[in-house]
Amino acid sequence: MSKKVAFLVASEGIEQVELTEPWKAVTDAGHDAVLVSPESGQVQMFNHLDKGDTKDVDVTVSDASVDDYDALVLPGGVANPDALRTDADAVALVRDFVASGKPVAAICHAPWTLVEAGVLSGRRLTSWPSLQTDIRNAGGDWTDESLVIDGNLITSRKPDDLPDFCGAVVEALEHGAAARSA
Repeated sequence: MSKKVAFLVASEGIEQVELTEPWKAVTDAGHDAVLVSPESGQVQMFNHLDKGDTKDVDVTVSDASVDDYDALVLPGGVANPDALRTDADAVALVRDFVASGKPVAAICHAPWTLVEAGVLSGRRLTSWPSLQTDIRNAGGDWTDESLVIDGNLITSRKPDDLPDFCGAVVEALEHGAAARSA
């Protein structure tokens, strides 16, 4: 049965491969991917600091509801989560997703949005190493591993971890958020 996955991004600063690879994994597994962003139009992806491709927004955050999706993916890029954490609707959507028990997958710098949502107390996760102090200050238990699954929360550190990350996202869609432990 096909499931619907929200990919939440800001209007720019998304690390391209951290959006396109999980998107491909989800759609190749027969599920529907939906691009959600605070503004309609297109989002600008980046390959590190160089402009990459653009992608059309499917739904604005203000029109998105946790009830409409089976999972949430938060791609990284430094500017992307930094912008999302200043958008109250985006932060609320992330908070509601985590509370729902549905899978929430965040890679690289994306856990900044989880920090802002106030959902990391007592949770074990990973991220790009520069976020470890923010995560610990938010009550999270940061670790340096390619993949960490804590209940419905799936996290990875960087683009090199995408094979593990994508596999865990698809596994969670098909067998439940905590079906695989890492």
